[in-house]
Amino acid sequence: MHEEKLVVTADLSSEEDMLYHKQWKQSNRLSLVLLRMIIANNIKANIPQTKSIKEYLMLVVESFHSMDKSLGILMAQLMTMKYDRLRRMQEYIIEMNNIAARLKTLGMMVDDSFLV
Repeated sequence: MHEEKLVVTADLSSEEDMLYHKQWKQSNRLSLVLLRMIIANNIKANIPQTKSIKEYLMLVVESFHSMDKSLGILMAQLMTMKYDRLRRMQEYIIEMNNIAARLKTLGMMVDDSFLV
């Protein structure tokens, strides 16, 4: 994971380089499998398949930052909502439930007692 992929050409590579390349490929593949197993499904669903663990980690970090920003925006909306009597109470409750559902897809549970 720390080292870049070695470019192997058949006529110029030594046996040592070929062994190193084979070990690198195996390590990269196992790292990808392990990481895909432990990452939460809501994050994993938004990340495209890659062949390099380094690329995959960069995509995970990028995805996490955008999810974190979305989470902050949704929480701010939910915390600052007020019933203004311009619309029906039912619409207000539905909007709160929609925001809570979007937060749930991002991995944050909102208790029902908080919504009332």
